[in-house]
Amino acid sequence: MNRIGDDLAIVYRVAAACLAYPDAEFTADLAGFARALQPLRHPAAARLREFLSATAELDEAQRTASYVDTFDFSTRHSLYLTWWSDGDTRNRGRALVRFKNRYRAYGFDFDGAELPDYLPAVLEFSALARTDALLVEHRPALELLRIGLSEHDNDYAAVLTGVCATLPGASPTDRAQARAMARTGPPRETVGLEPYGHLGMLPLLTGDHR
Repeated sequence: MNRIGDDLAIVYRVAAACLAYPDAEFTADLAGFARALQPLRHPAAARLREFLSATAELDEAQRTASYVDTFDFSTRHSLYLTWWSDGDTRNRGRALVRFKNRYRAYGFDFDGAELPDYLPAVLEFSALARTDALLVEHRPALELLRIGLSEHDNDYAAVLTGVCATLPGASPTDRAQARAMARTGPPRETVGLEPYGHLGMLPLLTGDHR
């Protein structure tokens, strides 16, 4: 598994903020996120800039309504990665424990009201730990979410398209291909933590990451 560099760490950090609830802090940081992405040449950065430009045109009420309508009313656009693989089953509990154990292995504790498979938290971890391991392991979920958002011409599809573009290989073109991807078996990553600090982090992960 390849370690990620500065550019992808910035992409993951900005993507995490874009997919979290759009509070006043996010609105205040919009220009800063755009500036951080500006020098990056990775295609993912262009997709994130596309989303930031679209959301900047909305007022606070419109931005909040868009987020709630997209993510809060059903599971068809779930931001919880294990929901896509395990649903509401006993297996999901074990999968969530594995997420927590992965964070701890890198020196972090999950410190949020959300579940540890919450995509903004996974993206934040990926930026801090400089690894795409969890994203690669749960790529079928990311692709299914991307496809679902794209089918509805949702602005958030640009964020998922950008995240998926950072991962190895081509994205599946439909749901059947995305589900088939899950049957190949997730790769494992065992490299240790390398510290990373850039831009403000979401209040989801705590720990000694010196």
